[in-house]
Amino acid sequence: MRFVTALFDALARVGDWAYFFARATFASAAAVVHPTYWLRPLHGVLVGGLPLACVLGLALGVVMWAHTRGVLARTSPGAVDYLPTFLAAAVLLELSPIGAGLIVAARTGASLGAELAAMRVNEQVDALELLGVSPLRRLVGPRVLACIVATPLLHVLITILALGSGYVAEAIAGQTTWLKYQNALLQELRLDEVIPAGLKTVVFGALVGATGCFVGLRAEGGSEGVGKATTDSVVVCSLLVLAADVFLVGLIRFVFG
Repeated sequence: MRFVTALFDALARVGDWAYFFARATFASAAAVVHPTYWLRPLHGVLVGGLPLACVLGLALGVVMWAHTRGVLARTSPGAVDYLPTFLAAAVLLELSPIGAGLIVAARTGASLGAELAAMRVNEQVDALELLGVSPLRRLVGPRVLACIVATPLLHVLITILALGSGYVAEAIAGQTTWLKYQNALLQELRLDEVIPAGLKTVVFGALVGATGCFVGLRAEGGSEGVGKATTDSVVVCSLLVLAADVFLVGLIRFVFG
């Protein structure tokens, strides 16, 4: 009996989240015309994620170069020429988008959960409702929009740094020039692969923003509730990003072949 009750409670929470996600997405679209609402959260997301994105991008390029070069060198002498192509495919199609999504999930998911949980516990959300202000439009929409905008930007930064650090590592080894490296990067990749992979970050941003706000607004129980909301937000946001990545990769392959 307890299992059945827990199952129905879990399904109810999933339904509540899905309904909230749909409303938050529409609220984020409406927030576009109010830049004063979402520019400040956008600044917070970018500033918080920038150091992690820089470290991740630089590390990805060097580590992927080192591992891939060794494998290709053992395969055949000419296979090393395809190193930039493999590096670009791995970074652009998967590592950079998922890295940006997880950075926003870990950094901003926690921040949103804690911030809105504190506002809920301190009855600031209730005060907004009494004043006739919609928390969804004033608090949730701008924060979701900030995550939607910031995640692709972090993806671009990670990609540039990863491909750049990969080139520096290869150039130090004395095996390539920039022109040769650039041509190899663009040799096999197609726009119908790169663009959908980059657009995954828009979905990741929406999921993180809406989920962080959802968890935060449902907090209760004082400071303990704020801490629980922060932890739950990070875990749930990260799991959703990973699950969405698997689903979106399958969808992209189905649509684009």
